[in-house]
Amino acid sequence: MEFLLDYGLFLAKIVTVVVALVAILIVAKSVGGKSGAAKGELEITNLTEQHKQTVEQLEHHLHDDAFLKARDKAEKKDEKEKNKAREKEIKKAAKEGELESKREAHLFVLDFKGSIDAKEVASLREEVTAILAVAREGDEVLLRLESGGGMVHGYGLASSQLDRLKSAGLPLTISVDKVAASGGYMMACIADKIVSAPFAIVGSIGVIAQLPNFNKVLKKYDIEYEQLTAGEYKRTLTMFGENTDKAREKFKEELEETHVLFKDFIRDHRPELDLEKVATGEHWFGTQAFNLGLVDEIKTSDDIVVEACKDKTVLAIHYVEKKKITSKLAALMGEAADNVLMKLIDRGQRPIV
Repeated sequence: MEFLLDYGLFLAKIVTVVVALVAILIVAKSVGGKSGAAKGELEITNLTEQHKQTVEQLEHHLHDDAFLKARDKAEKKDEKEKNKAREKEIKKAAKEGELESKREAHLFVLDFKGSIDAKEVASLREEVTAILAVAREGDEVLLRLESGGGMVHGYGLASSQLDRLKSAGLPLTISVDKVAASGGYMMACIADKIVSAPFAIVGSIGVIAQLPNFNKVLKKYDIEYEQLTAGEYKRTLTMFGENTDKAREKFKEELEETHVLFKDFIRDHRPELDLEKVATGEHWFGTQAFNLGLVDEIKTSDDIVVEACKDKTVLAIHYVEKKKITSKLAALMGEAADNVLMKLIDRGQRPIV
């Protein structure tokens, strides 16, 4: 009896939580619908200042107060002299009409963590447009790329957005810390320089398509499926109809055509590559990719940022779309599901490549 009572209380709590969530979603949807389309905004982080603050915080634990006081005094004096020299330089440039050319160089840092449909290209478009509006001679762009590829048209558009930077004459470096495969490598090859971490996954210059077919299951239960088309190849393979050898051959022909276009794209941007060797659909780790010419240097994005902080202002640019409450709740639920899945994988102790 006590067990049933405890179980009833537990069930009541669950029902209460579910009802509360549903109520929040309904209210949020009604409020969000009245507010109109969501807009986005740029988030800008000064990585140079962030790096400086990190170093200063750590140094306070390495040196005594007397040392820090003496060093700070020397640095302030040096900074004062630099500012005076800078002011004179700017005033002179203003008189000669060359003020803009005296602006300090910047490294703009972008992040692209691509999904299957490359929906992140919407933010990338806004970020590239913002950079092109303010970039001047001496500025550079670093894209920290992470993607295993996806839909051809999505990654084709993402590559075109990066090509806008190249067309404007902005040096572009793409850093791969984890993976840039297939459509991800399509984006990477746009860069003037591709930098890879030693064990990052690179390559996979190939094309794949797969789909299940339920035709035998439908026939088993006497379910008829009709599909009407105009045009011999309007639809080739289908999930519910009976696929023919002719349809398979046509579909494979389309895959081969896409692969040829992919290889031509790579050849245009990295003509030194031996495509017969690397365009097999295989992927390689960073050090192997370097030996094959798929990447130009072995290092991480952190190395690039820290080095640039010495003589440039490094700004991380991130376009964020203001999401409705319903979207935020959905994202949180999705993240919770991902966390549960990763815990199950960890318990299984099976590596994923």
